[in-house]
Amino acid sequence: MYSNKENVNILTSLLVAHGVHHAVCCPGSRNSPIVHNLNACPDIACYPVTDERSAGFYALGMSQCLQEPVVVCVTSGTALLNLAPAVAEACYQHIPLVVISADRPQAWIDQLDGQTLPQPDALGRFVRKAVSLPEPHDKETRWYCNRLVNEALLETRHHGDGPVHINVPISEPLFEYSTPQLPEERSICLLNPRSHKTLLSVECAGQFFVSKKPMMIIGQMSTEGLIPEELYLISSCAVVLNESLSVGNGGVNFDEVLYALGEDHDYQPDFVLYLGDTMVSKRIKQWMRNLKDAHIWAVSEDGSIHDTSMQLYGVIEGHPADVLEDLVEAIGMKAIQSVESFKTRWEKVLQKADKHAGKYQPDFSEMAVVKYFEEQLGTAEDCYVHYGNSSAIRLANIYARHYVYCNRGVNGIEGSLSTAAGFSCVSDQTVFCVIGDLSFFYDQNALWNQDLRGNFRILLLNNGKGGIFNMLKGLEQSPARDKFVAAEHHTSAEGICRQNGVAYMKATNMEEMQKGIDTLLNTESDCPMLLEVFTDAAEDERVFKDYYKSLKI
Repeated sequence: MYSNKENVNILTSLLVAHGVHHAVCCPGSRNSPIVHNLNACPDIACYPVTDERSAGFYALGMSQCLQEPVVVCVTSGTALLNLAPAVAEACYQHIPLVVISADRPQAWIDQLDGQTLPQPDALGRFVRKAVSLPEPHDKETRWYCNRLVNEALLETRHHGDGPVHINVPISEPLFEYSTPQLPEERSICLLNPRSHKTLLSVECAGQFFVSKKPMMIIGQMSTEGLIPEELYLISSCAVVLNESLSVGNGGVNFDEVLYALGEDHDYQPDFVLYLGDTMVSKRIKQWMRNLKDAHIWAVSEDGSIHDTSMQLYGVIEGHPADVLEDLVEAIGMKAIQSVESFKTRWEKVLQKADKHAGKYQPDFSEMAVVKYFEEQLGTAEDCYVHYGNSSAIRLANIYARHYVYCNRGVNGIEGSLSTAAGFSCVSDQTVFCVIGDLSFFYDQNALWNQDLRGNFRILLLNNGKGGIFNMLKGLEQSPARDKFVAAEHHTSAEGICRQNGVAYMKATNMEEMQKGIDTLLNTESDCPMLLEVFTDAAEDERVFKDYYKSLKI
């Protein structure tokens, strides 16, 4: 029987999955659930050592001999600090030592209770990765615990070997051993195709080859991320979903498809290759988390684990173009006819969604502004386009048919205007910035710059508040929404433009808006230009929701 502590059982199961077979165990009560599990597990041989300083070096010597990760497990308090000399030695000898420390619950640290000192990061820069596990109480914290253990254990052999630290808070009671067997835990694998081509063929490429419904999802990437050749080769035998900030030719309207189809199993993939960074669409993230029986792989240049789907199978380390090249070589281009029905099914609904976006004629609103702007701009071959966060980038994903720049790393509203302005200072092309009012006014000092020129053009969407908050179901019940959450205001950019030498235009209806955008796109100017379009937030909300409600797929 194993401990009834779920984080301890997750840890034990993953130690075995990652090839850990030896553990040095030090005495103590707080770590007794961990030691009990290590001793009960038939795949792990345990060695008792009382002195923690000596125990660390015992594990070091075992790892030297075995050329594999070895655990050293200690109780809470100063026991962990006694491992520092051995861990420092492991760091400089590049030895994969796995330090596991038991800990008291976070609430009791520094509260004059026994053995309660801050243990996370106690070993500092001598470890390659330090994690502190949660005590799972729901599906999300259980996933988080699993992910943290995977991250730590993968790091022992990543870019050379080295020590890691896994801290395990354990609440009382400690001495209950009622779990009949260890859980089957998801073990995330990490591949570098340039050094593990055989593994790439067996693992990722093998799953891709036998899949009937393969899909590639592309998050935000730089314009240098993918070249058309690699993308074409994969798209010939897989469905490709991307947003306007993903690849050069703009996005596809998959968000609308997911809205219309929901959980339709016929459209769910059995294999997913995820490239790039963040996705704007919250709907696709949730959809990925609910996929059943799908092998999900992610490509990461530095090998980091970004488990957006909460069910990541493996990570392929490398530049996306290199990984795709190796993957195509490994699969030898699978038979296209085997996935034709899945591809055709998706192509039909994507075409319908694209046609709906073109045919839908929004009343005067932010959506109408962006639609007209993008229709007049076309493929943006001789200019660059930046979008602000929140509502602006979501509208771009509906209408933009070109690459879009956006600060989606952490999705903050600050700096969108400054980023576009800085871009324009070193570009000979026209740079457009489509931005919401809160983002603009927060970052208005971006215009306080003597280097700005006439190649910088701003389309300001001003509906008097953070309009995205109108979309959040349930928030309308709060009387604080408009004033405090959405920051309702009555501010105009006219004065800001005058004091900074920016040519100013405004629009309050469809005709003025279209005329203003035509001027913004086609007028020569020695100074920056700004068109401020005033819309109604409630009408913006109605039009946006009507767009989705009127969708028929």
